[in-house]
Amino acid sequence: MKASPVQPFHLAFPVRDIEEARHFYGEILGLPEGRSSETWIDFDLFGHQVVAHSGGQNLGTQLSNPVDGHDVPVPHFGVILEIPQWESLRDRLVAAEVQFEIEPHKRFEGQTGEQATMFFLDPSGNALEFKAFADISQLFAK
Repeated sequence: MKASPVQPFHLAFPVRDIEEARHFYGEILGLPEGRSSETWIDFDLFGHQVVAHSGGQNLGTQLSNPVDGHDVPVPHFGVILEIPQWESLRDRLVAAEVQFEIEPHKRFEGQTGEQATMFFLDPSGNALEFKAFADISQLFAK
């Protein structure tokens, strides 16, 4: 399959409280807000459209898989950033006292696919991962 230019993806996910999501994604993460209603909000996640939808109280991560010595929450979503963007976001989250599920660190250090990564939950329990590769050409390397 031939590689194509990256197209923006769309992801809709449930949250327990729209205003809580607006604060977390808009103020804590600093994502620009797009259209919204009383039950959903579009956010610009580094050029991708993610939509928080009112979804009830019993949300959150239920599973995990071992990856490089850590229990990685499943499901999760996020964006692959450049190292300076990742560091800036990490610093923003630390300043906001966001609790990390997996602290910011380097994964696969010195190996193919070396990357900086961090995991945290939004207020509804949705797991997010943001990462940055030491060499982005290794994104799909085996």
